[in-house]
Amino acid sequence: MKVSCPFCGNEVIVRGLGRKPFNVPVTNVCDRLRLHRDVDKAAESLGCSKAYLYKVLKAEGLKMKDIIKK
Repeated sequence: MKVSCPFCGNEVIVRGLGRKPFNVPVTNVCDRLRLHRDVDKAAESLGCSKAYLYKVLKAEGLKMKDIIKK
């Protein structure tokens, strides 16, 4: 993709805009949740947000209470 430079006005080739997607398999998410039994600690150990964990589980039709059994 070609974009004009805001400083010099020349066209610059840009490869890929934005951040790469963060793909963590659902098995890793479930394992970390069972290990830590806490959403905050599991998200911290995976390096993602709590919302991302909920999103991954929702995509697979799982709920947090099914994974974390107290």
